[in-house]
Amino acid sequence: MQQAIQGFTPVSALDSDTRSAFIWRVYAHVALAIAGFVVIETWLFSSGWAERILSVMAGVSWLLVLGAFMIVGWLASHVAHRVESVPLQYLALAGFVVAEALIFVPLLWVANQADPSGTMIQNAAGVTLLGTAGLTAVAFITRKDFSFLRGMLVWGGMLAIVAIVGAVLFGFELGTWFSVAMIGFAGAAVLYDTSNILHHYPADRHVGAALGLFASIALMFWYVLRLFMSRD
Repeated sequence: MQQAIQGFTPVSALDSDTRSAFIWRVYAHVALAIAGFVVIETWLFSSGWAERILSVMAGVSWLLVLGAFMIVGWLASHVAHRVESVPLQYLALAGFVVAEALIFVPLLWVANQADPSGTMIQNAAGVTLLGTAGLTAVAFITRKDFSFLRGMLVWGGMLAIVAIVGAVLFGFELGTWFSVAMIGFAGAAVLYDTSNILHHYPADRHVGAALGLFASIALMFWYVLRLFMSRD
């Protein structure tokens, strides 16, 4: 992250009003991204498009969907962090929200079939938001710079992709412990992203910062929901 925005004055070096305004803008955009995701998913399922998406994905390995989920997140974050144009940052954020909504369709469909009341999905969302709130509080209260987590996240992400590819090639299952490990990975990503919001982003990258944090929250929700599903 620091390399990506090298040469720009971080918001942490600016006055308190600018820092406060930046943080509010970031979290407002995260909230809008979550709301947009919910609206798109609701429309996809109520309009019947979810079934059409499922039919298209019918021949695709579930593990390939997992890999696509992680790769789309990395690509969108890469673009948003390196693009200076605010409109292009918005385009990256909107594109990522739509892509995530499409990728989530099979997982939400299976979860809804297992629990038509929607309680499982709601509980997974609640756990994800509580976990995010707790990690955010840690970053804000301690004011510690967690940028040292970057190396761990890079290597952890590569190992996760290798595990997914290996599972596709050799036919083994990525079970409950993989989901638990990935929840921990996503939690570290949320902490890292929150720390960067406080310490390293320049004031004009609020959209890119929101995208990075939303991607980490979506990753956590994915694996929390998979963990809930594995219990039933």
